[in-house]
Amino acid sequence: MSDWVVLGRVSGLFGVQGWVRVFSHTEPREGITRYDPIFLRRHGEWQLFKIEAGRAHGPGVVLKFVGCDDRDQAASLLQSEIAVRRAQLPPPGPGEYYWTDLQGLQVITLEGVDLGVVESVFATGANDVLVVRGERERLLPFVRGQVVVEIDLAQRRLRVDWDPDF
Repeated sequence: MSDWVVLGRVSGLFGVQGWVRVFSHTEPREGITRYDPIFLRRHGEWQLFKIEAGRAHGPGVVLKFVGCDDRDQAASLLQSEIAVRRAQLPPPGPGEYYWTDLQGLQVITLEGVDLGVVESVFATGANDVLVVRGERERLLPFVRGQVVVEIDLAQRRLRVDWDPDF
């Protein structure tokens, strides 16, 4: 399991005083503003950043980092992933998982057909979706009890009730 948990990414600029728009994976979205320190992946390395201010803005979040005081500095952060160390997060409750914990799990149908591995997870309005990469890409709804039957982190396996032809 990775020591890094990606919480979002810098998705745009906001104003001229160094603020950035952030696409946040946290629930609620503005929850990303509560982490200290936070890390941005820049030039392939995680770099520590401190949040000076942050808030919900429309459907997203805006952040101001300490030392990022103009639009040019903010532009250098565009598309950077935002993460924290796993130890900064509370342990998930029973039956709960961080998306990062699901990545890399082998996905197998109830009949034993190997569909591939979980590449990523994303949210939709209705439910989260697993992106499974095998001989082809599949999008499986993350619906516990209906599609996702068993999650075994120790065995790195996820069992699903899914037609492999779909």
